[in-house]
Amino acid sequence: MSKQPVTSESSALIPVVAPTAASSSSATARMAGEERRLQILLVAISLFARKGFRGTTTKEIAQAAGVSEAMVFRHFATKEELYSAILDHKACAGGNLDLCEGDAVSAAILRRDDRAVFEGLALALLQHHEHDTEFLGLLTYAALEGHQLAQMFWERNVLQVYEQLGAYIRERQREGALREIEPRIIVRAFLGMVIHHSLNNSLWDPTRRLLDISNEQAAREFTSLLLNGITNTASSKGTRNGKAARVRRGTAKKKQSK
Repeated sequence: MSKQPVTSESSALIPVVAPTAASSSSATARMAGEERRLQILLVAISLFARKGFRGTTTKEIAQAAGVSEAMVFRHFATKEELYSAILDHKACAGGNLDLCEGDAVSAAILRRDDRAVFEGLALALLQHHEHDTEFLGLLTYAALEGHQLAQMFWERNVLQVYEQLGAYIRERQREGALREIEPRIIVRAFLGMVIHHSLNNSLWDPTRRLLDISNEQAAREFTSLLLNGITNTASSKGTRNGKAARVRRGTAKKKQSK
């Protein structure tokens, strides 16, 4: 971990408020190791999101956190360790969407409820982005600067959604419910609507002058747009006709029994 400005080849951390020498000495004595590590981590996330990864030194980090540079290096010896800790922290805070976990979306997958799957996932993403605009800004900086964190996030989070949601789509295609379209195209179209909406609300149009709708409505409308394009209409029509036929047979049997 270098003491030079943070670039895609260097490392550093970043804190928030610069306390006085007396107060920082007292706080350092009271703060346990894990608390100090978390404090440095949160400060790093905050400043990376506001300033990007370039132009930040370990000296600035230490001053903002009220600790020595040696303390910074003690908790995060390398840039890889810091970036991994950021992603781990965000995952624990609900930023990692695992479709295999026991939540509403995974339950919808088990019962083959396409609308509930896509709408539930869209709503979860929109709510997470709304409540954590800082991390969205951090990822934007990482991507624009070609930073290592962007690639780490892609491999640990984005690819996971593509693989899990893509597997569900392929299964539904085999069952005849969805049209034969490359699953990754469907995932890309779906995530594109959701993430573009979040970027507009969080970064470009926070006052929502262009479009002011709730997360619930956005998730519902985006899902309708998607399903209208990928649902196998022949299969849906067949299902409806089958249900109607069963109802007619049931009615006929009741009349015969009378």
